[in-house]
Amino acid sequence: MSHDHHDERPELTPAQIAAALNPPPGRNGGDLVVETLQGLGATTVFGLPGQHALGMFDALRRSSLGYVGLRVENNAGFAADAYGRITGEVAPLLLSTGPGALTSLAALQEAAAASAPVLAISSQIPTAGLGGGRHGYLHELRDQKASFRDVVKSVHTVRTASQIPSAIAAAWESALTAPHGPVWIEIPQDVLIAETTLPVVTAMDATPREVHARPELVAVAAHLLSNAERPAIIAGGGVVRSDAAGKLRALAEKVGAPVVTTYGGKGAFPWEHPLSLQSWIEDRHTTDFLEDADVLLVVGSGLGELSSNYYTFAPRGRVVQIEADAGKLESNHPALGIHADARDALADLLEAVTPRRDPAAAERVAAVLGRVRDRIAGQELTLEQRLVAGIRTALPDASPSFWDMTILGYWAWAAFDARHPNTMHSAQGSGGLGYAFPAAIGAAAADRTKPVLAVSGDGGAMYSIAELATARQYDLPVTWLIVDDGGYGILREYMTDAFGETSATELSRPDFVALAESFGVPAVRTNPEALTDDLAKALAQPGPSVVVLPALLRMFRPTHL
Repeated sequence: MSHDHHDERPELTPAQIAAALNPPPGRNGGDLVVETLQGLGATTVFGLPGQHALGMFDALRRSSLGYVGLRVENNAGFAADAYGRITGEVAPLLLSTGPGALTSLAALQEAAAASAPVLAISSQIPTAGLGGGRHGYLHELRDQKASFRDVVKSVHTVRTASQIPSAIAAAWESALTAPHGPVWIEIPQDVLIAETTLPVVTAMDATPREVHARPELVAVAAHLLSNAERPAIIAGGGVVRSDAAGKLRALAEKVGAPVVTTYGGKGAFPWEHPLSLQSWIEDRHTTDFLEDADVLLVVGSGLGELSSNYYTFAPRGRVVQIEADAGKLESNHPALGIHADARDALADLLEAVTPRRDPAAAERVAAVLGRVRDRIAGQELTLEQRLVAGIRTALPDASPSFWDMTILGYWAWAAFDARHPNTMHSAQGSGGLGYAFPAAIGAAAADRTKPVLAVSGDGGAMYSIAELATARQYDLPVTWLIVDDGGYGILREYMTDAFGETSATELSRPDFVALAESFGVPAVRTNPEALTDDLAKALAQPGPSVVVLPALLRMFRPTHL
């Protein structure tokens, strides 16, 4: 693979040389951080200041970077995660040492699981305290980066000011090389605040490595698909992240292959397309159909727990797996494993396959969806289906939505029509609570022109209440739907099914309407009949809003037990 783009060194003009020889006074290590971020193309940073990190935050004043400050580091991480997902660009996250850094860990786990390009830059205790001695510095950890090494894609350490630009550039490249993911940099407090006479950082290059499919593997995959009798496709989050929905559709149509999207791949294929099996991937009828395929193309998915109907999925045909994360290749099923970015590999396959006609494919898809519908219809879950449909009606097609780990969110995974790729997101990567609202804030910071929807249960909402202040402070167009069922609804259901009774699932909670209004955020209490209108009204008004729906919801019965 050619690396020529790295060899084009920019020539400096005489004026630039003069500027380099006479840098402006009053700069410090923090300035090198923000100058490098600007040079790499960052426009917005997320974070929360702390004593050791003040050098970076002071430097923000002298930069053109926009700053969105959240109230809890984990929420700042969720906001950066969503910004990275929505834009496909690196989302810088500025954190302080020790407790501040560690509080972001759950958000970085979600970013890693969902392949979101988050660039976490944390301060560290002063250089003199590094090395694991017990000096008693504020926020001291024996080895701070050890806490992050298992979570993020790569760890980068800075010990002097001159190392800052290179460390950030290396981390940036790592974050954006497929599969995208979070990366970690730490810089000691004294390095951030010490004055520097280094020239202003200008010419930065951090071009991500491209992950191309090997042509001999593409040839074999194309042969299998072209000659299949019953091909099928599972489209995962990698299709959405690599902006490959158009290529996926073209390939599916060319070989007549039905497509099911995983929960991470929502929107990767048109919901109403004749070949669309939609997202009913936790349904035995769908699982049976996929098992019956003689050639199954899996794109951008590792076929993990949810995508394999809780590991009950046992394909009988040949599996071809395209995956940018080499560690996920064949991790659950033997396959022709192709290590590649989804967009590139689909483009190669599209050229290599020969068209095949299968007039019966659409009929077989319709039959499966009919059986799924009948199964759900037999469970008296009209309220839940009505709510999903009502939200779809109220939400503009191009608006992003963010769903917490809550019963309505689990319904949406299977039943919500994400009408555009990269518009529906949840914390299903790692399954942590409290994702939806701070993530929606990050998406709104990326694009203020469209309203953003967040959906939480009352339990998950309590993780993020503080961020009502953030939404109000930055006047972000985020509407937060809180489904209030007085507890951890899904855990209540799990415990009742498993043990016959519950414990630790019932929650006392505030008056969410009054609480939102105390932050200066308009709020309304709704009911299932009024939800569509109330939600549409809230989404249409500028700035943040809250809609509270008291409702006791149930999940459809699983088919994997």
